[in-house]
Amino acid sequence: MTTAQPRQPTPKVVKERGLRRRLVGRVVNETQTEGRAPKTIVVEVIRRARDPFYTKYVKHKKKFHAHDENNEYRKNDVVEIRACRPRSKTKRWEVVRLVERPPEV
Repeated sequence: MTTAQPRQPTPKVVKERGLRRRLVGRVVNETQTEGRAPKTIVVEVIRRARDPFYTKYVKHKKKFHAHDENNEYRKNDVVEIRACRPRSKTKRWEVVRLVERPPEV
């Protein structure tokens, strides 16, 4: 006969509200200059799509303004951004994490 172990309560999982769109792109604006918008970076997302007529793959580039709370990301960093509530006229994205930072030269 086996003894029954007391059951542990299931831990609560805190989910994000809804599924937010996520994109990965490169920071293209100069983040060290004076006079730029504070806590804002410009991320360029490049996607490849097949041309319906020529059946070749072409690159489509689009730039997004993203919120950078701590001003920690620099030019040429690869970052992941997520859709969020509108923070300004052009900012509807926020930076989630740093994917890759190029080596210093």
